[in-house]
Amino acid sequence: MMDALSVVSQLRDLASEPQNREVIVQDQGCLPGLVLFLDHQNPDVLLATLQTLRYLAELTPNISTMANELGMMVSLENLIGRDSLSVDITSLAKELFDILSAPVPRVPERQSRKKTQFFINSAQKKAKSVTLHIHGLDSTDQRGLCEEALLKVKGVISFTFQMASKRCTVRIRSDLPTESLASAIAATKVLSAQQVVKNEAGVEVFIPLNPSEVEVQQNLALPDYLPEEESPKREVDRAISRTTAKEDSSGSWLGSAASFLTKTFYW
Repeated sequence: MMDALSVVSQLRDLASEPQNREVIVQDQGCLPGLVLFLDHQNPDVLLATLQTLRYLAELTPNISTMANELGMMVSLENLIGRDSLSVDITSLAKELFDILSAPVPRVPERQSRKKTQFFINSAQKKAKSVTLHIHGLDSTDQRGLCEEALLKVKGVISFTFQMASKRCTVRIRSDLPTESLASAIAATKVLSAQQVVKNEAGVEVFIPLNPSEVEVQQNLALPDYLPEEESPKREVDRAISRTTAKEDSSGSWLGSAASFLTKTFYW
């Protein structure tokens, strides 16, 4: 059974991958549905929707389409002016509004553009790597706390730290939400995490994560280590995050999500 938060959360995970952003914006149902979610009463849905739109806006050709989408700019202005919302929501809405309002530079189209696969089959993808920037990671004591927190999360396979940059690269199962890591880290009371990704220009950006969005499943045994041939290929200084999307007999997950989005006008 689909609900607003699960749908927009999965869309956000898909939008975190650069090769998916054009497809999502071009879909006839997803972008209008995301605009509708900007009026949702649940703050978690609002934040996840803004995070999704922020990912989509990383692709320069998407900006004009998003800015011209009916209700987009008005809804963002309304969020900016609502005093009852958290700073995370209003600041992200303001950032997105500024991006969509700015003049879009002309980018020449590549003559031979290779079309990428939108859905990654679960048989091809069983693990993903996520890079986190961890606030408060200042000493070996904090590192120990972080290690203990991550080891408790079911689905975490391995992790490495870069103490100088306060980062942790975590290898997890493809079906584990990134927010589970943020929840586990936030439970230490002294640490918090943001996801690090690269935009289309190759510039690293921090994506806020909502630690209260998902329930963390406790790892009661050693993690299932996957064979290395099933591991994602790592690129130097690049954050990798890929998501598995399942298809059912009634059509693709994206089609079902788009239908849910466009039909859900009131909550």
